Amino acid sequence: MSSPKTNSRHKPQVSKVEDSLGRIQPQELEFEKSVLGALLLEKDAYSLISDILTPESFYDPRNQKVYSAISKLHVAQHPVDILTVVEQLRTDGTFDEVGGVAYLSSLTQNIVSSSHIEYHARVIAQKSTARELISYSANVQDKAFDPTQDIDELMQEAEGSLFKLSQKKLKKDYQQIDSVITEAYEMLHKAAERTDGMSGIASGFHALDRMTSGWQNSDLVILAARPAMGKTAFALSMAKNIAVDQNIPVALFSLEMSNVQLINRVIVNTCEIKGEKIKSGQLEAYEWAQLDNKIKDLIGKPMYVDDTPSLSVFELRTKARRLVKEHGVKLIMIDYLQLMNASGMNFGSRQEEVSTISRSLKGLAKELNIPILALSQLNRGVENRPGGENTLDSKRPQLSDLRESGAIEQDADMVIFIHRPDYYRLFKDENGNDLRGKAVIIIAKHRNGAVGDVLLTFKGQYARFENPDEEAAAPLPGEDFNGTSTADPSLTVDSYSHNNPFDSAAPEPPLAPNGSFVPF
Repeated sequence: MSSPKTNSRHKPQVSKVEDSLGRIQPQELEFEKSVLGALLLEKDAYSLISDILTPESFYDPRNQKVYSAISKLHVAQHPVDILTVVEQLRTDGTFDEVGGVAYLSSLTQNIVSSSHIEYHARVIAQKSTARELISYSANVQDKAFDPTQDIDELMQEAEGSLFKLSQKKLKKDYQQIDSVITEAYEMLHKAAERTDGMSGIASGFHALDRMTSGWQNSDLVILAARPAMGKTAFALSMAKNIAVDQNIPVALFSLEMSNVQLINRVIVNTCEIKGEKIKSGQLEAYEWAQLDNKIKDLIGKPMYVDDTPSLSVFELRTKARRLVKEHGVKLIMIDYLQLMNASGMNFGSRQEEVSTISRSLKGLAKELNIPILALSQLNRGVENRPGGENTLDSKRPQLSDLRESGAIEQDADMVIFIHRPDYYRLFKDENGNDLRGKAVIIIAKHRNGAVGDVLLTFKGQYARFENPDEEAAAPLPGEDFNGTSTADPSLTVDSYSHNNPFDSAAPEPPLAPNGSFVPF
């Protein structure tokens, strides 16, 4: 007579896990058996579903172990049949738990071919995802009922868990090249129709655009510099060139400044009024006229700003999808990468977390098919390098100066540095040319194009970068070419009645959507 242990070995039971309402977890046991049976009968069947299923995709624990054994045999390039699977299960120590040869034989009954194995595998994968969502939501619910749980931490943890779950679904199938050739050919024709040679979004800086052909879809661009080099000013100058001058929707996520501070910088940039005057409000009469005249250029333009502090890469992904879907955003800027986090996920070091953020940004650029430009800090290597015979070159940023993670360099399609020699009191280049008020934009990595330097003009008082050929522009109202005020002393702010650009005569700015996006 068989012992109870022997009976349980030959008749293992699948646990019908239920939720709090008595509902059985999503499952398709017959599909699971069908897939395993096809794998045991046809040697080529595994390649059809290996990227769809994992052992955890199966609901029945026995089927998990059988699929795991089959996977190991394929990885070792061994033949797969009942005999080899039995041997592998014995090696794994799970032969008795599965139910022996009797259960394996039952899997091949009523299996004629593997013609439907891929469809069956996708059904199994969907049921597995449904179970994971149930587990995820139950875990969040349990912790939400716990009065000792910090809700902010729980939200970050929930975002991280959901992000990892959603990443499993972001798999694209291969394509035969004909459709890709057609797409590439159409893009080439569109680029050829443009007289400026741009195939991407023009930055507004002519020499830079000639080297890059514009910011390209799906590219991750890293803009890096030491503090006070003008990273934010460069990003805002580009945002103004793109959103205001070209009317192309742009989103800027600022983790360092508030929306008002950011837009004040845009006003300084556009209206050519010094930042300290915008802060204090102590404007001359001609400056009020200048402000009222030029600020109208900003109203209604497709620029969206978000100043969420300590933004997680998961929040960014959700908001970016909305911006692209609802507002047609074509470029996203992030100021700056090191202030982001990946809360909800566990890391051994900050470097690992930055690596995850970097990879996620690259994945997001590909998913949304838009360029993402992320500002980044450099480490102190630039400052600590001693000056040699060529002091000018000694202070140039290098790829090794990227802060906190080499993964940033690896994931980026383009790495650009801002170098201002006059900041280091280097006023002449090797040819004796004046470098005061100049900025060198260094393209240090360009996966799909050339590397090199671009010289721009930097006007710190207006937080603005310009093309060098704009230097000789006419003086501002109220100033001569030396910057000396020519305003009539009798003309005061009180004697000048300036019009509010937000009056009814001016176009109304669009309403902000629900959330923290603020269109300007």
